[in-house]
Amino acid sequence: MAFNVVLVEPEIPNNTGNIGRLCLASGADLHLIKPFGFELNDSRLKRAGLDYWQHLSVFIYEDLAAFMTEHTNKNLVYFSSHATKSHWTIPFENDMFLVFGKESVGLPPTLTENNTNELYKIPMYSEHIRSLNLANAVGIIVYEGLRQLDSI
Repeated sequence: MAFNVVLVEPEIPNNTGNIGRLCLASGADLHLIKPFGFELNDSRLKRAGLDYWQHLSVFIYEDLAAFMTEHTNKNLVYFSSHATKSHWTIPFENDMFLVFGKESVGLPPTLTENNTNELYKIPMYSEHIRSLNLANAVGIIVYEGLRQLDSI
């Protein structure tokens, strides 16, 4: 596996379904941290993931603490529109964990404040938006990482 995509408390089933499809296409594992803003049997999740969901490697955690305990010594990078470093500077590695926050508010402040050296943003060139769609952001990061690892 090249990457592990981590969604902290995802709220929109269509985004999670699309990200699941992206993970399958790119060879990434998907890690979902509860609580969710939907049920895993939500028809919108299934529709967005189509019939691929059964082939996806999905790991589910009851909360952020459970995820962090299990992956304490892993290579994690975090994404926030408030970061100062661009995603172009990420030192991508195989098996890296790419951690994204929920659609409405992003990552919890405890993660962004305690991980400033591993906190990145996708540059946005308009002051009229505050963030990118979560599924789009994950796609940008995963495929940039694959490009840098020369996996595509």
